[in-house]
Amino acid sequence: MKVSLGAHRPVVVAVGGTLREHSSTEKALKLVQRRCVELGADTVLISGADLDLPAYAPERAERTERAQLLVDSLRRADAILIGSPGYHGGISGLVKNALDYTEDMRGDARCYFDGRPVGCVATGAGWQGAVATLGALRAVVHALRGWPTPLGVAINTIEPVFAPDGECLSPDLARTLDAMAEQLLEFVAAHTALATAV
Repeated sequence: MKVSLGAHRPVVVAVGGTLREHSSTEKALKLVQRRCVELGADTVLISGADLDLPAYAPERAERTERAQLLVDSLRRADAILIGSPGYHGGISGLVKNALDYTEDMRGDARCYFDGRPVGCVATGAGWQGAVATLGALRAVVHALRGWPTPLGVAINTIEPVFAPDGECLSPDLARTLDAMAEQLLEFVAAHTALATAV
């Protein structure tokens, strides 16, 4: 599939995973980003140790370097990917805390995720946790004024889905992750075309 981005090279920012590098969630985000690069986008990944942030406290103005990187990256994003493992049927505290930092964007011209497509990916050791977490992620994206892609991805990690090097072992899942990348960039292309036509 070809997405017409014109001269614009969009930035796709992915946030999620665990403190453990190369988690299943991180592998899924990287595969979506790889397809985004193939379609002409630049990508930023905030995962692993980058998510090790102090608990968000709105009354404190100071920000760590990692927290500032997160917010600055999201501010320049044309599209966003959020991935969370399912922890007891919901978003992990680590990912939720990172998303709480978007409150720093409340006064921006593009408030929170306004006008941007957001792909949601959830992983879990079973379908129940993965699907519940996906629903929770989509609800958070709505609260942040983002546009969840029509396609959300729930991944049951009990099944063998990723090789140690991050390659996808499931052709169906690989196609689904590619489709999410395509939806993200199709939205960006349409939104850019509409903005320039006005």
